[in-house]
Amino acid sequence: MSGSALPPFDPYDPLGIDDLLSDEDRAVRETVRNWAADRVLPYVAGWYESGELPVIRELARELGAIGALGMSLTGYGCAGASNVQYGLACLELEAADSGIRSLVSVQGSLAMYAIHRFGSEEQRQEWLPRMASGEVIGCFGLTEPDVGSDPAGMRTYAKRDGGGTSRTESGGDWVLNGRKMWITNGSVAGVAVVWARTDDGIRGFVVPTDTPGFSAPEIKHKWSLRASVTSELVLDDVRLPAGAVLPEGAGLKGPLSCLSHARYGIVWGAMGAARSSFESALEYSKTREQFGRPIGGFQLTQAKLADMAVELHKGILLAHHLGQRMDAGRLRPEQVSFGKLNNVREAIEICRTSRTILGANGISLEYPVMRHATNLESVLTYEGTVEMHQLVLGKALTGLDAFR
Repeated sequence: MSGSALPPFDPYDPLGIDDLLSDEDRAVRETVRNWAADRVLPYVAGWYESGELPVIRELARELGAIGALGMSLTGYGCAGASNVQYGLACLELEAADSGIRSLVSVQGSLAMYAIHRFGSEEQRQEWLPRMASGEVIGCFGLTEPDVGSDPAGMRTYAKRDGGGTSRTESGGDWVLNGRKMWITNGSVAGVAVVWARTDDGIRGFVVPTDTPGFSAPEIKHKWSLRASVTSELVLDDVRLPAGAVLPEGAGLKGPLSCLSHARYGIVWGAMGAARSSFESALEYSKTREQFGRPIGGFQLTQAKLADMAVELHKGILLAHHLGQRMDAGRLRPEQVSFGKLNNVREAIEICRTSRTILGANGISLEYPVMRHATNLESVLTYEGTVEMHQLVLGKALTGLDAFR
């Protein structure tokens, strides 16, 4: 047996997950962590309290400068990073705030991904370089006021006005009418990827937001994702040229594949919110004294910390495993559902348990725990509710469809 000493136990990386990362992975992680520490953490409590993100355009340009927008896409000014590296970035961003990670996810994994995968070369050239740099912010319009988990029931409609009528024919404008709801980045976006019904099925459209008839009023009075821009999209006879349609995005496979890509980032991001909350509770337990000693010295507190550490680092291992599968081209949508279902649920529980350790101080914005907890209430339901992911897994396990 070797007589070499074991490395010391690291309470912030108890499983040694850092050993799984390459030097390039660590460099990406540190770049994003340092940016968030400098540009988000000193200000985010104020943004959350005011319900405003006044510097979103500035932040988008800075995120573009560090390669965080469309990070795992290739070409067109995108970083071409691995999916593990993109996941690490999501974790660090959400450790700062879910709203900032949502800005990046919607920009890269929804709007840019849709154009990159389903768009024409002309659409890619027109939009992706400016979106990768943060010059143009994008949004993704799928959810509607009366249509959430069942996107096939969408009511937004696109009608051909002259020229061909099917997806195999060119020519003729498209006229879009409808509403989209709970759209991140909507009010500040320069371009929207909007999904609509047509006579030939569901199609995606690239909509410049300065098109007449398009408006995006911001949604206020939120108690979650307050440091994020959330909007309604209103399309009132929005006229688009034939070339606005995503040529490869016919049917529900288009938006659903985009959602799967975005959910992958959430698997990582939720663990960032959980990590921030856990570390706040851990540090607090060492300094807060009751009955003559730090509360971290009591058995009940240690049990809570141990349970949180187990679930946090299991979740990070799960995210890393899914990232490796994604990089190998072997990640199935059901596996993404597995990750989102587990990690967001566990992240919320970690936040709630952390709050009990912080006591009354846990509800103060001086600590991040309550902010993360309320944000995760949105993360729990967007990009697929708990129930939808349970049904995805249930169908995969049994071979029986319980959606209808």
